[in-house]
Formats: sequence, structure tokens, C-alpha cells
Amino acid sequence: MKVGLTQLCVGDDPAVNLPTTMAAVETLYAQGADLVCTPEVTGFITTDPTKQSALVVDEDRDPTLAGLSDLAQRHGRWLSIGSLAVAGGERFANRSFLVDPTGQVAARYDKIHMFDVVVSETEKYRESARYAPGSQAVVAATPLGKLGLTICYDIRFPHLYRALAQAGADVILVPSAFSPVTGAAHWETLLRARAIETGCYIVAAAQTGTHVTAPKPRATYGHSMVVDPWGQVILDMGTECGTAMVDLDLKEVAQARQRIPSLSHDSPFTGP
Repeated sequence: MKVGLTQLCVGDDPAVNLPTTMAAVETLYAQGADLVCTPEVTGFITTDPTKQSALVVDEDRDPTLAGLSDLAQRHGRWLSIGSLAVAGGERFANRSFLVDPTGQVAARYDKIHMFDVVVSETEKYRESARYAPGSQAVVAATPLGKLGLTICYDIRFPHLYRALAQAGADVILVPSAFSPVTGAAHWETLLRARAIETGCYIVAAAQTGTHVTAPKPRATYGHSMVVDPWGQVILDMGTECGTAMVDLDLKEVAQARQRIPSLSHDSPFTGP
């Protein structure tokens, strides 16, 4: 299973971002990728709520989803669009799309855990003010393997990953736009922990760098990463925009779980 990752630095104009994203995906398809993964908020990043409201549309009118789905269809390959902000109620959804080789959406996942944090006096986030949390965990069965879908802040909630693995996931996707502060402190450790706990491959395509957006720029950590089922980092893309490819051997999932069969060792207990 050849998986390609795109590491992007999108700005606040989807029309400018899309050609760059499509070129990166095209590069990976040309190199033989069976599945290409893009980061969280692939369409655009903005720090202006008014501009965000003007840009967000229903998924059937989203130009990024349409353009990338057409690309997957033309190449006859799978595509994970890490997430897009889509309309659908009083608040938006932060939604991940798995697109099949015919260009159809095979699975959708709405981010469950909202990033409501105060990292520092100058770095604060309240995702729930604009987005409604999802409530449904998703494992998508594909000819490539079973893919668990998560997004960014979900990585801090190990029970979600355990549930995905126990439902059969071989690979868990973690498209992200991680803060540089928390990324430096926690990103690799969290990804490796989830791989070790689940015996899954963890594939995390990430945004990187300083994003051009008004009224103030936003920075993300980068370091798109792939971790194998034994917890070893087999890809770290650093902080530059670009693409990378990895070969995943799903036999390693079964081997890791055979060596440490903790997914079948749940024991009931009474809470404290």
C-alpha cells in the first residue's frame, strides 16, 4: 500500500490554494501512490470569522472537494482530503472526506473533539464557537485496508483510537494543523503513543509554516509523520512544504498485535 502525504501552507483564498494542492496530489499519483492524504483545513485557513463565513459553503458546492474529487477520478486512486470547513447548520463542520477511485465520497468524518484551549496569553483557540462537534467514529473498509478517520485534536483522546482499532482499523489517519508550541512538545509523542496502543499505522499529513491570512497570520508546526504499528517513526517531513511517499505493509499490523495483544485484554473495572 503506497501512501503519499502532502504538507501544505494554505492561505485564506481557496482559489489560490487549490492549484498548489492539486499539483502536490498529481505528483504523488504520478509516483504511484494508491492513497494520497492532505492535511486538516485543506481548503483555506483564516483568522477572520467574517471572511470564514463568506467562504464556507455546503459540501456539494465546495470547490476544493470538487477539484480534488475530479483528480482522484481521473487517476483512479484513493484520496483522503484531511478536512474542509463545510456548512450545515448553525455552526460549521470540520469534515474529513475519503474519496474513492471513481471520485465519489466513500466516507465522511466530522471532527469529534473541539480545540478549545489557551496555549498562552497570545495563542488561544475556541473551535467550538464556529464548529459543531461530530458524534460518530468512522472506519472505512477499502480494498487497500481498513482506514480509521480522525482529525488533529482527536489525537489526545486515546479511547477513540482504541475503538477504531478494535473495529478493525489497520491505518488511522490524523490530518492536522497543529500549533507550533504544542507540536514541539507533544506531536511525535502523541502519534507514537496512539500507534503503540492500537498496533495501527498512524498517517498524519499536516499544515506547516506561516499562513498568509488577515487580520493576523497563523503558524502551524508541520512535521507530517508516519508511525509504524510498533511505534517507530518511518517518515518525518520536517517543516518545508512538499510531498513524500511511504510503503505500508499491513502484515506488520497483525504482527504487532500478535506480539502485544492488548486490544483483546480489556478488563472491567469500577471508576474511582
